[in-house]
Amino acid sequence: MSRAPAAPRPALLLLAYLAFVSLGLPDGLIGVGWPSIRRDLGVPTEAVGVVLTAGTVAYLTSSVLAGFTLARLGVGWLLAGSTLLAGVALTGYASTPALAVMVGFALVLGLGSGAIDAGLNAYAAGAFGPRHMNWMHAFFGLGVAIGPLIMTAVLGVGLSWRWGYAVVAAAQLALATAFALTVRLWRAAPPDGATLPPDPIAPQVVPGGPAEAAPAAPRSSIGATLRLPAVWLGGAAFAVYVAIEVSTGLWAFLLLTEGRGLAAAVAGLCVSGYWGSLFVGRVVQGVVAERLGTARVLRGSLLGMAGGAVLVALPAPGWVTVAGLLVVGFAAAPVFPLLTLTTAERVGRDHADRTIGLQIGAAGLGAALVPAAVGVLLARVSVAALGPTLVVLAVTLVALHAVGDRRGQAAS
Repeated sequence: MSRAPAAPRPALLLLAYLAFVSLGLPDGLIGVGWPSIRRDLGVPTEAVGVVLTAGTVAYLTSSVLAGFTLARLGVGWLLAGSTLLAGVALTGYASTPALAVMVGFALVLGLGSGAIDAGLNAYAAGAFGPRHMNWMHAFFGLGVAIGPLIMTAVLGVGLSWRWGYAVVAAAQLALATAFALTVRLWRAAPPDGATLPPDPIAPQVVPGGPAEAAPAAPRSSIGATLRLPAVWLGGAAFAVYVAIEVSTGLWAFLLLTEGRGLAAAVAGLCVSGYWGSLFVGRVVQGVVAERLGTARVLRGSLLGMAGGAVLVALPAPGWVTVAGLLVVGFAAAPVFPLLTLTTAERVGRDHADRTIGLQIGAAGLGAALVPAAVGVLLARVSVAALGPTLVVLAVTLVALHAVGDRRGQAAS
């Protein structure tokens, strides 16, 4: 009989929440700060694409590698080092003299952010329950919302955009210090009894025996992980999920204004409502998932996303489209955290940390490529094509999850 999960350590929960806030902060800074940045550095508006591309490539690389190196480095040291990298990169942003230097620091920021994302998700999948997993991801949205406020406040009082990055860099460096001071706490056994990779620095003591190093449990090979169909099905599911989330938020304004005739101010509020429904959904459904079970909530959420996409696709009045957007957002809210949480059920615990790294990388790839492709489709066909595209993606996601879940059960 399995024991009920104990509450995670409050200190680690707080650090995990703050880390996800810190992940979202830089994303919010550059949108508000870029007009000032480009004037200061003397570059064209479109040069932001070079910065974002460099960061994305490094993020994808780091998130995948983090899943494969977590066992050797230990989650505490991985988080401390990665957060330090992010702090150094943001300090570089604040002092950069030229675009080329900023691009170099964008690579460093991507390396740090990708490892934080993959490392914390891998840890939380074994140590946190569905409520805290959802809440952790909700704090990412909070960070994205706070970033523009920081940069707006800095510019509003007449300071340079560099101060916006300096403020966030200081917060990142403080967080890196906190991670370094709590390395041993991250080595504590997860409350659900799951085992985490050994910390290569902390000595392993045999309970009831002398203080001598205990041999690490044998781990499956990297090749064995990559041969599992559930690993690749899971990666595809993450890519499609993030493609739906980002595409909806990116192109909903265009659909509401040009396709449904809503005023720009109203459409803007509705898009904000979509992102808000993601935040609220993660807070609410984190509690619901603990009571009803992750599998039931996950299935319901995937079907809810498909239902909301159908509402968006209907050639109906604008309020129906807005309702569909809110349904998609609220239903999508727990999908990413719960898919991460159940990774070990699909691929086995020996493969979970590597798989989570691959999944985070696939999610970044889906966010970078699919929304851009959707934009090309809307430009060549019609803005009304957004709804049917979301329906196809949502149905694909349901199928990928069903097949991946079945493959995982068959392999276990």
